[in-house]
Amino acid sequence: MLNNNLRRTIGLALGILVVVLLMWASVILGLTDIHSKMVIDAYTQFDGSNEHIIIKDTRVPRALIAAAVGASLAITGTIMQGLTKNPLASPSILGVNAGASFFVVFGLGFLGATASTTTIASLAFSGAAVATIMVYLLGSMGRDGLTPVKLTLAGAAIGALFSSMTQGILSLNEQALDQALFWLAGSVQGRDLHLLVAALPFLVIGWVLSLLLGKHMNVFAMGEDLAKSLGQKTWMVKSVGGIIIVLLAGGSVSISGPIGFIGIVIPHISKWFVGIDFRWVIPFSGLLGAILLLVADIGARYIIMPAEVPVGVMTAFIGVPFFIFIARRGIQQ
Repeated sequence: MLNNNLRRTIGLALGILVVVLLMWASVILGLTDIHSKMVIDAYTQFDGSNEHIIIKDTRVPRALIAAAVGASLAITGTIMQGLTKNPLASPSILGVNAGASFFVVFGLGFLGATASTTTIASLAFSGAAVATIMVYLLGSMGRDGLTPVKLTLAGAAIGALFSSMTQGILSLNEQALDQALFWLAGSVQGRDLHLLVAALPFLVIGWVLSLLLGKHMNVFAMGEDLAKSLGQKTWMVKSVGGIIIVLLAGGSVSISGPIGFIGIVIPHISKWFVGIDFRWVIPFSGLLGAILLLVADIGARYIIMPAEVPVGVMTAFIGVPFFIFIARRGIQQ
């Protein structure tokens, strides 16, 4: 009989294989008929045909972005839920998505920014970082410092503030509404590969830090007082967790816009597979997040073909029932 670590290692290997297969499916499936040989020829014998252009400029970047963003959002949710001890914590809870959205809409509406993807990405990353810093500062006020409850309440307050200001700008500025509407829906469609390349250093740093933080999260999860008694510097765990949130959530939102529910759903599914050991939950969350977003993106192409549903809408269809299930289970407990 296989021991737990060996089963988990095999599970990771299978997860990586599934991600690779789904990325390949993402490249060949869609409105334009693509087959495997075309993908290889697009990089070895490029002929300028419509299919080759679609493969190199649209399908491959889309698959890579979906995998990277899905993994990052899932890991962000895992870190947030571990720090706040809130099973419903996600980038929306700490106001990351709301901060990014406000910066984008404000920039488009009042600063004369164009609707280029680079400009939007820069504004979104800045907004996500500012929102997270504000939440941590607000949640740290008081004699007892940063606590899970205060962090959650601060996130809800900052998120509500940014969301209200965003709605106010959109109601007064139709130009900002037209330019920002598609981005606010959340999508990996039409995103240039250079956006991923620009954000990739931040994402990679966040992935590495999250893996290194895993064993410390296990101690922190036993309770902050107990963790302190065992010699853990809990303030450092919270600080590194905050950095990871800024890097991963900010980088993801800057590429694809606010995509919800992945950060809520995936950590629970990962724990169902591997238990509560964050050393395994974090990498499994990354793989399952990539799988979920890739599946959602492929499905979004067929709902109203030839048009496409924004992938943020697809993840909401998947995530809302699970959100309700988790909420009801929490109330019943």
